[in-house]
Amino acid sequence: MQSFKPSLIALVVSSALIHSATVSAHDGIERVLVSGHQANLVGQAMSASEGVLGQEEIEIRPMLRTGELMELIPGMSATQHSGSGKANQYFLRGFNLDHGTDFATYVDGMPINMPTHGHGHGYTDINFLIPELIDQVVYQKGSYYGDVGDFSGAGSVGFSTQMSRKKGLAKVSVGEDAYQRILLADDVSHGSRSSTLYGLEYQTYNGPWTDVDEDVNKLNAVARHSIRTDNGLLTLGAMGYKNEWNSADQIPARAVEQGQIDELGSIDDTLGGKTHRYSLNAIYTTMDYALTAYVIDYDLSLFSNFTYYLDDPLLGDQFEQVDNRRVYGASGNWHPDNNITLGFSTRYDDIQEVGLHTSQERERLGTVRNDAVNEWNTGVYASYDYQLTDRLRTNVSLRYDYFHFDVDSLLNTNVNGVNLNANNGTASDSIWSLKGNANYLLTDTAELYLSAGQGFHSNDARGTVTQVDPNNGDAIAPVDPLVRTFGYELGLRWRPTTSFNSSVVLWSLEQDSELLFVGDAGNTEASRPSKRQGIELAAYYNITDTLSLDLEYAYTNAEFDDGNAAEKDIPGALEDILQLGVTKRFNDNWFSTVRLRYLGERPLVEDNSERSDTSTVVNVLVGKQWQNWSMNLQVLNLFDSNDHDIDYFYASRLPGEPANGVEDLHYHVMEPRTVRFELSYSF
Repeated sequence: MQSFKPSLIALVVSSALIHSATVSAHDGIERVLVSGHQANLVGQAMSASEGVLGQEEIEIRPMLRTGELMELIPGMSATQHSGSGKANQYFLRGFNLDHGTDFATYVDGMPINMPTHGHGHGYTDINFLIPELIDQVVYQKGSYYGDVGDFSGAGSVGFSTQMSRKKGLAKVSVGEDAYQRILLADDVSHGSRSSTLYGLEYQTYNGPWTDVDEDVNKLNAVARHSIRTDNGLLTLGAMGYKNEWNSADQIPARAVEQGQIDELGSIDDTLGGKTHRYSLNAIYTTMDYALTAYVIDYDLSLFSNFTYYLDDPLLGDQFEQVDNRRVYGASGNWHPDNNITLGFSTRYDDIQEVGLHTSQERERLGTVRNDAVNEWNTGVYASYDYQLTDRLRTNVSLRYDYFHFDVDSLLNTNVNGVNLNANNGTASDSIWSLKGNANYLLTDTAELYLSAGQGFHSNDARGTVTQVDPNNGDAIAPVDPLVRTFGYELGLRWRPTTSFNSSVVLWSLEQDSELLFVGDAGNTEASRPSKRQGIELAAYYNITDTLSLDLEYAYTNAEFDDGNAAEKDIPGALEDILQLGVTKRFNDNWFSTVRLRYLGERPLVEDNSERSDTSTVVNVLVGKQWQNWSMNLQVLNLFDSNDHDIDYFYASRLPGEPANGVEDLHYHVMEPRTVRFELSYSF
């Protein structure tokens, strides 16, 4: 079968634009035809902390979860404190990003962050991605890019899925703890000008937990129809994702120490959730402009219990978080000449229900708050590139964003004596952002970068109009709808040979209000101003034609910046992240990859009196290819480490404990060593 291949012009444009037309990679990245850690971005990139990766990096990376695709971004770590269907916990540049706050994520032009979400503002779930069908990953850290608006403080990433395949793919995976996965993908050519790609994925998994079978039931489907026109490329896409699971959440350290449970046990074994995400999108790209439009149908019901019996000693503290919405949006950009880019984005979230309910064994008992929210935002930007000399080039961008929030309680009666209609209302706000970059080509193999820019994140729409606490009726002040960030960095990229590529970045970021994850409430709340600064190092070395090494290290100092020296530490702000990988290719098409990830200590409370331990995990992948067949064996957590995936420190109550509970470490242990085998056939 002869696959449809887009023209070179369309490929150049689409490889960048599918990053998104919302986050259309700037002109420098649009000229890049080769992706990967060894791609030569000297003289092309706007900063030393951006890059383009491809399927080659994904294929050789052992991964326990889909969310670990985020770890392709140097300096980022993805962990989990709950079940396999929930968004991962992400760490980057001193942010405990919770499930996505302050880091913008896009897939094929569609924004993934969910504002005013039932579980946490900016919630980012990428479980609907099929790793084998990803074409490119374009990342850019920092707030220096005019094409990125909300959630842009720490940076952004765009995943683009494939438009065509050289060969079809059938894959079967099995592993311990009832892990099973089936994948089928192929494309169908409709002559020389159009092609349809499809992919189907089904996965089950029980997990290693003592008293909880995760019983994951995950189904993914994707289809993309590409049509080459005389001037460009039109792509129509559809995605469908559905998942149900049980979860073993974080546990109190004292319960393990007292022998009530082991490290793989649970206090409440009735937790879990279900979710779906269905989307349609269209992207049209030419050499001069790009347009995209999308509609997303999304739903989540999530049951958690972080404090056990602290609030209700009889029925327990389990709660259900609900989010049901449709998202409509469009974006685009236009290049009137080689130096100017004009762009826009608009998004409307029709949230039919975002709620918090009390529950027991997944049966709803009552409602704390339940709202319908209409949230609309639009942004426009202009970006100008100018080559001052043969070696010095600059870029300046100006962006304007407008937000409108409308919150309406779905409850017509008082709850706990509180009139929740007092929290109805509308709010709006706008913000200008100025960004700039200067790049100096020291030699043909080294480039110096100076970047600075204003960014922002929005706040939960409910917080912008709230007047009373739904739990007790106390008067509270609404939060600012939009929060300013300002970042700057100095970077160096050095590529002396085709086999060695490296970068170093010194960066700083100031934020007017921190968004923090509240462990005993299960949501994000606006907090104090903060400042972060750090250094990032990355080096990729093809030692020989068959042996390669990559090293990525990030150090961050993160503090609140309001003059309170006694409580200046930001809970969950990782200080050190190290990733090390070695890949070796042998005779007869054998290969192996060993990867190490180290997470340093981090403060768990503001006065730094409680800190997490470090954690280290080593994963191994061994594979072989012959003719149309390939196989690989993954050993995840090779040394069976019981380090913690995540740590929190807060008060909870077990049966028989004092009414005000016990402040304690709560953690989720890494999954024990597990082995997975995969067999693939290309056709």
